[in-house]
This record gives sequence, structure tokens and C-alpha cells, in this order.
Amino acid sequence: MKTTVKWVDNAMFLGESGSGHTVVMDGPEDHGGRNMGIRPMEMLLIGLGGCTSFDVMSILKKQRLDVLDCVAEIEAERADAVPAVFTKIHVHFKVTGRNLKESAVERAVKLSAEKYCSASIMLEQGGVNITHSHAVIDFE
Repeated sequence: MKTTVKWVDNAMFLGESGSGHTVVMDGPEDHGGRNMGIRPMEMLLIGLGGCTSFDVMSILKKQRLDVLDCVAEIEAERADAVPAVFTKIHVHFKVTGRNLKESAVERAVKLSAEKYCSASIMLEQGGVNITHSHAVIDFE
């Protein structure tokens, strides 16, 4: 896996993935940026959310459940000192569907957290306390 990050100006950078997709990263005005892009640490959280969501949906689809929506809400705390690393992350899944089994969603979230999600497992091994919760929303 490869990526490149190119400086544009001030605190703005353009990241390009090995698959050819790009994203703009920029800092806040008080750090020399113009607030025209996502922050790098926010991108890390989005990557974690994407990784675990991919797992959860893959597991639920294999069970042929009627999932209509899946949203991962992620909240994080960072250390007050430099480096301002993540200390705590909480991922809350909201899974909407028809006749969803609570136990199936719970199992999918647990499997992602403990076995499949490379991003969350890597962050946990680095000392970040990651917790998970979920809500099942029945669509009628």
C-alpha cells in the first residue's frame, strides 16, 4: 500500500491514495491554514470508522439480514500534551433494518473490534482505549 502527500501551501496538503483517489487536508486558521479541508487526525478517525463499518456490513450481509442503513458515530479524546495522541475512542453503530436481530448486530460489532478491523486493533495496540456500542433501529 502506498500513498503520497503533497504540500500545496501554508497548512494545506493533498493526499493521494495508491488507488488514485485524492483528499484535501488543511489546518485551522490559527495554525496557518484556511480551513478548506479535513484535518489529518479527523481523517484517521474517518479511516477507523470506514474500516470497522466495512467489517460490520460485510458480516451482516453474509447473514442475509435486511440492513437499510448503518452509521458509525465516532467520538475521540486526545492528550492535552504534545504529541496530542488519541487516548479514548468510542464507536457507536446505528444499524437500521427490517427484523434485525440484536444479537447479530452485537456479534458483528464485536467481531470487527476484536478480529477484523486492522485500524482499531492497531490503535488499541498503540495504547488507545477503544469502546463500542450499538443501537438497532427497526424500520417498519
